[in-house]
Amino acid sequence: MSELITAELVDLDLSAETKDAAARSLAERMVARGRVTDLEGFLADVAAREAQMPTGLDGGIGIPHCRSTHVTEPTLAFGRSASGIDFGAPDGPADLIFLIAAPAGGDADHLSILSTLARSLMDESFTGALRSATEPERTAALIRGDEPAREPSAQAQDQAPAQTPAPDTEARAETDARAETDARPEKDTRPETAPEAEEAPAAATEAPSEAPPEAPPAAAPEAAPAPAPFRIVAITSCPTGIAHTYMAAESLEKAGQAAGVEVFVETQGSAGFKRLDPQLVTDADGVIFAHDVEVREKERFAGKPTVDVGVKAGINRPAELIAEVWQKAERGEVSGTARAAAPMDKDAETGDGFATRLRKWLMTGVSYMVPFVAAGGLLIALAFAIGGYTINKAPSVAEHFLWTDSTSWAALLFQIGSVAFGFLVPVLAGFIAYGMADRPGLVPGFVGGAIALTINAGFLGGLIAGLLAGAVVMAIQRVAIPPVLRGIMPVVVIPLISSAIVGFLMFLVVGKPIAALQKGLTDWLSALTGANAIILGALLGLMMCFDLGGPLNKVAYAFAVGGLANPNEGSLKVMAAVMAAGMVPPLAMALATTVRGRLFTKAERENGKAAWVLGASFITEGAIPFAAADPLRVIPSAMAGGAVTGALSMMFGCTLRAPHGGIFVVPLIGQPFLYLLAIAAGTGVSAALVILLKGLRKAPHTRAADSSADGGAEVTVAA
Repeated sequence: MSELITAELVDLDLSAETKDAAARSLAERMVARGRVTDLEGFLADVAAREAQMPTGLDGGIGIPHCRSTHVTEPTLAFGRSASGIDFGAPDGPADLIFLIAAPAGGDADHLSILSTLARSLMDESFTGALRSATEPERTAALIRGDEPAREPSAQAQDQAPAQTPAPDTEARAETDARAETDARPEKDTRPETAPEAEEAPAAATEAPSEAPPEAPPAAAPEAAPAPAPFRIVAITSCPTGIAHTYMAAESLEKAGQAAGVEVFVETQGSAGFKRLDPQLVTDADGVIFAHDVEVREKERFAGKPTVDVGVKAGINRPAELIAEVWQKAERGEVSGTARAAAPMDKDAETGDGFATRLRKWLMTGVSYMVPFVAAGGLLIALAFAIGGYTINKAPSVAEHFLWTDSTSWAALLFQIGSVAFGFLVPVLAGFIAYGMADRPGLVPGFVGGAIALTINAGFLGGLIAGLLAGAVVMAIQRVAIPPVLRGIMPVVVIPLISSAIVGFLMFLVVGKPIAALQKGLTDWLSALTGANAIILGALLGLMMCFDLGGPLNKVAYAFAVGGLANPNEGSLKVMAAVMAAGMVPPLAMALATTVRGRLFTKAERENGKAAWVLGASFITEGAIPFAAADPLRVIPSAMAGGAVTGALSMMFGCTLRAPHGGIFVVPLIGQPFLYLLAIAAGTGVSAALVILLKGLRKAPHTRAADSSADGGAEVTVAA
């Protein structure tokens, strides 16, 4: 494993004037050393992280950083700017710029090295040494933590404190410490008592001929009854979990030492987190949350004085936070009962607003619904393939089944698939509520989803029922409950009250309007013909290819799948168009890497081989590596091809009863040959566009990166 930073990754005369130019200049050094495989893709990841929150810190420091698939190993590049570069810090431009690059799956050991650097940035002597450094080699050694050669004067200063202090100096220090102790409030003096008791015997040992100012036994009674110091537990976290997380921890710990307060920090960073000892949390007098992502297992800290701020506040004003939580403790202010973080919040990577949370809740429901859709839909499609489209009128196989009759087997498949498909709306609603309120949301969510089926509110009813159930449970959890009732809350009280409220709302308030809207949507799909159908197909194709498996893609897919619950000619056309468009991006990238491989990196050419299979299987995510590396060329190309395919599929009148399967369910497709023609046309359009756009680049960074990496490998072998 290479060193985190070398002299080649240091620029002591960084001439960039903007943060983007600074990141590019330092990233180019990483590319030259083979630490970054794709310059533009990596810079896009850096820019995305910068958009979440400025990375400038007080004291003239900028720390642009990200985790990226384009990083081969944890790497740090350092630049020093004479004029300063604006990274969004409150106190002005930064002259010390650290570009931190971590692999997407960075290991804990190297992430801990990065966290050590983040803590070092809080040390003024460390930043001062960087500002005065004149040699890249020594600068890199200083950042790595290696022991640099010291000046003689510095060595002499380091040796001076090692000499035995004179007795009168000790006495003066002890007197000053006692005076300072008397001047402090009671809680502030607690950490000082025990060390003072230990100093007295030591002084007596070193100067036995002199009578001590106070007899040692006098100190013992003073130490024995001393109460515990004020104790704070803290959580720090940031979106990337590399720099701000650990800098805030270091800042809080130092401020705690200065205030005579015990501070124990749990850093919830990229390397995971080690939970604080439960006893520490129990004994804590106060809690500080300095975070920009959801605190994991926040319920551990319920019922204590709490200060909740962003991670930058933990870095810039730790003393104020400690004073604030101390004041809250003195006033007896405590936080309410904490709700356990919902499953989608526990793995959050960014600071989430309401819109982001809403998207995550909906996607939770969709992700749990998809297996039911796939299983039920494919079984129904196979049943139609074996027994024809009248198999839905077959009698129950529990009453009539012939082992040697293919129609009976088709009926069996259809009825199993229908049962599985019947869970679609309840599962959607139940797991939307689960994403919002964890397990307590499941019961009212499933109940609301079942009611949506009962009143013919369909897919839209399931969405609304899930959101209502989650909101009701979250509201109930905010109510202060006597301790004696807390044991029965999740088992009896919450399911009972939330199910009753959700049922009332679905049956009597929102259910009928939603059912009417669902019927209107179904009728509209059934009536789609001509230009309207083609426009809808193009729109769905654009959505499927915009984020390649992301939220917009899932919305289009969920819209199509929802139509299969009550299939008609229009909904079957929509399902066909959605699947066809979703196959285009990976197939187009595979074709482009085959036709013009020189425009792509070696890694992309390898990904192109796999993309053939992924695209044929309707796994749109197969195009993500290409889009991440070159989004401005790949995504518009994919969207154009997807729109063409979606429009052609609707124009040809292709239908599909299976919600998934790609080319493997072609026998179940209406107008199969025209369907394949639509996919081929869209694939050709996307491939041609991406080849054209990549060919127009004036500076093909990817080829330069490959050449430098290959050259580096040859030098290594020769050595």
